[in-house]
This record gives sequence, structure tokens and C-alpha cells, in this order.
Amino acid sequence: MQDAITSLISRYDVAGRYFDRNGIDRLQSYFDTGMARIQVAQMINGDAANLVRTAASQLFTEQPELIRPGGNAYTTRRYATCLRDMEYFLRYATYALVAGNTDVLDERVLEGLRETYNSLGVPLGPSVRGIQNLKEQVQAMATQAGIGGDFISEPFDHLTQGLSEQDV
Repeated sequence: MQDAITSLISRYDVAGRYFDRNGIDRLQSYFDTGMARIQVAQMINGDAANLVRTAASQLFTEQPELIRPGGNAYTTRRYATCLRDMEYFLRYATYALVAGNTDVLDERVLEGLRETYNSLGVPLGPSVRGIQNLKEQVQAMATQAGIGGDFISEPFDHLTQGLSEQDV
């Protein structure tokens, strides 16, 4: 996993170039949002269980068929698995948020998800909606704390885009 800094340095190193204005601006942007990234991560860490429960509750209110007999979250075991997966998505999105780089999401979440969900018959639409619910809650929490910026939604959007593009 790389953060925004090591990723940028790698690209310039491979090209054998010094930082140009664009590279310097990207570094400055990352550093300018550094404290806010940490504050949002602290907020997520302090309220992760509630964020997951609330996102799941919203999902099951919108799509009650998931918790009815035959639904993918029907039975206590499947329901718990859904909550566990949402917690994974939130945790890895937090890592990517702090790093300012979505590589960890590709490496640790998206690459193996297709095979896992295919083998289990898990539909991705509800997972995508659950991640969107998590994003909305994190954004609301950050806004309430006076923190804003696209960096908050980037990891969640990367996850939903990656899941939406997969043919499951």
C-alpha cells in the first residue's frame, strides 16, 4: 500500500523527473488536508460500530427483502456477515482516506471481492448502497465538525465504482 506521497514520488522516479508544478501542487494539497484527514479518521474510529449499524438499518429499511426469508441478510449469521462486510468497507475506506490514495482498496478489498461474492451468491447492489450510506454518514459527521472536502468521499466512491464495474 502506498500513500499519496510515495505514489507520487514513484511516478516521478520511474519517469526520471523532478517534481513539476503539478507534482508540487498535489503534495501541497495532500499536506493541506492532512489534519482534516486525521480528524475524520478519529471520528470514524470513535463511532464505527454506530456508523455500521445505522448504515445497515438504512439499507434494510430501503430494501426489506434482504432480511426476509430467502434474502441475503436473512438469518442471524448472514445478517452478522453483512455487518462485518460493511465494517470492512468502512475500515479500509478510512485507511485510504488517511493515505490519500485508493491503492489499498484495490489491493485488499476489490481484487478478491468478485470471486468471494460470486461463490457466495451475494448481490453487489445492496453492498454498494450500504457503502453509500456509510459515506453519507461520514460526510454528515465531518460537516457537523466543520470539515469538508472531496477527500472524504473519494475512498467510498472508489469502492462503489469498483463494485459497480464488477460483473457479478
